[in-house]
Amino acid sequence: QVQLVESGGGLVQAGGSLRLACVASGRPFRSGSVGWWRQAPGKQREMVAAFSNTGSIHYGDSVKGRFTISKDNAGNTVYLQMNSLKPEDTAVYYCQERSGPGWGTITWGQGTQVTVSS
Repeated sequence: QVQLVESGGGLVQAGGSLRLACVASGRPFRSGSVGWWRQAPGKQREMVAAFSNTGSIHYGDSVKGRFTISKDNAGNTVYLQMNSLKPEDTAVYYCQERSGPGWGTITWGQGTQVTVSS
């Protein structure tokens, strides 16, 4: 099974930027959906940004205009450029791949911590 490895998290001041990367080990991301989710303490995990298999991109309402998802030409790395960061963006950020029939196969990375100080 593919492993997803995130990197790029850290501590940044409000208004700053970070770029996260998610690498799929051993193969490109499969047809389906690939994207970023986040979970803050005491809150449910929420979708941040994702590609669908049609190439369309979806963003969570709270990050529209500030975050940008992209992927490399090889198709095995997905990035999340985060600008104008706010303290409320503080969370563990996870990479997710959904693939297979009905996209029922869901793979998560281990997560990377993003902390935004005020």
